[in-house]
Parts: sequence; structure tokens; C-alpha cells
Amino acid sequence: MLSRLQPRLGYAAGFLVCAAMIGFALYLQHVQGQEPCPLCILQRVTWLALGGIFLVAAVHGPARAGAMVYGGLLFVAAGIGMGIAGRHVWLQHLPKDQVPACGPDLDFMLRQFPLSETLQKVLSGSGECAETGWTFLGLSIAGWSLLWFVLIGAFVVFLTMRALTRARGS
Repeated sequence: MLSRLQPRLGYAAGFLVCAAMIGFALYLQHVQGQEPCPLCILQRVTWLALGGIFLVAAVHGPARAGAMVYGGLLFVAAGIGMGIAGRHVWLQHLPKDQVPACGPDLDFMLRQFPLSETLQKVLSGSGECAETGWTFLGLSIAGWSLLWFVLIGAFVVFLTMRALTRARGS
């Protein structure tokens, strides 16, 4: 079935996965009361960026060169997401005595510091990012996000190769 997947439908499917990830994050926040930490917010931004690129690619339906550009952008965005989620998972697995102290929230940091300094502070982590909260099948929200970023990254490689093969055969 995947071998017959049209690239445009693949991009649309990628968009739907990203929309589902954002939808579930909003459900956890607004229904389950799980407030996002700064690393969670950065992961959401990455899911939004991925979803936006997938949506534009689905509407555009690119040929060979466009598929390479979209594939590159999507793979970089998925890689950034993997890095952020991986850092988050690492913080969650630190021994209690090594967990950094809680810092100010993201809104405060964005108002008080330049963006580069804010990103540096967020990526260094804080105590609130080390809390696990919701889990399913032994994985935290960050763990699931990391898994889905890896799956999306692999799907992007498959989709790009598929688009290039189809374009070569045309």
C-alpha cells in the first residue's frame, strides 16, 4: 500500500499527523490540565512548522526539485524536533539531585531576554521540564513526541524517495 502512495497524499497524511499531535497536546493542556513546559512549547512550534510545510507541499504537489526542497525542509524540522524532544527525555531521566532548578516561564523569558538567550535557557532545561506528568505505555509526552518525530523523519525520507522515483519515471 505504501509503495502506491501518491506524494501529495503523503504530504496530506503528514499534515494530519502534525495536526493530531497539536490537537492531542491541546487536549492534554485544556482538558487534562497538563501545563506545557518551555521544551513542550518548542516541540509544539516544531509540530506547527512541520504541519505547515506538509500542508504547503500537499497543496503544491511538487515535481522532482520541489520534492527535494520540501523533503529537506521537513527532514531538518523533524531533526530539530528530535533534538528538542531528545533533550526533554534526557532531562526527565536525570537523577533527582541533578535536575536543574525551575526557571521563569517562557513568556517572561521572551519579554526579558533576546531570542538567542531565551532559546539557550530553554534548551538547557529546568526542573519543570524534568517532570514526567502524563504517560502511556511507559513513555512520557516527550517520549511519544520523540518517537513521532523519528517516525515523521523516516516517513519524509520515504516520501521524498517516492516522489523522486515517480518524477524520474514521468
